[in-house]
Amino acid sequence: MELRVRDGRAVLAGEDDSGEREVDPHSLPLGADLAEALHEWAKVADAVVRSETPADGVASALVARRGKQLAGRIASVMNSPVSYTDPVSGELVSVDAPEAAEVPVPTLVEDEPEPTPWGTGLTVSVITAAIVTVTVVSLSLGLGETSRWLALVANVLVVGGLAPSVWLGRKVPVWRWVAYGVVTGVLVAWLALILTLL
Repeated sequence: MELRVRDGRAVLAGEDDSGEREVDPHSLPLGADLAEALHEWAKVADAVVRSETPADGVASALVARRGKQLAGRIASVMNSPVSYTDPVSGELVSVDAPEAAEVPVPTLVEDEPEPTPWGTGLTVSVITAAIVTVTVVSLSLGLGETSRWLALVANVLVVGGLAPSVWLGRKVPVWRWVAYGVVTGVLVAWLALILTLL
């Protein structure tokens, strides 16, 4: 297969039973973006060739380099070598299909689970339980002097407000210790409040 420029259009030439044949890149399974890139390159190459001034070395080099890049992309898509005729110099260059790179297969390494930090975790749970116990008991006793029903409603609202956060935090490695402390603190506070009623 050979990449050429004909009248400002890119064509791919190849041999078949009836002889040499030129086809439009859009008729091959190259993808629309590659076919459009080929035609844009061919327009620029045709403009460089048709310019009345002598061929500029920079423009010719850019056209040649872009043509080689596009020929490489065609070779990659078609998985076969592609010849490329430089429209400015007429030089014929062959571009081979790139070899398929071997992709290393990742091996799954099972990580050992981290040990549970019982000492630190239980310390956080105890401190959190103490803070929650003192807070709930203080709130309940303070409101209980005004009305026991108001203290009961406040307890339900506080626990109802904490429940969704505690429920979400129970499976998070660090926050689970705080969740355990909140639950323990609320239970200890309620036990203390029941004992104060007796």
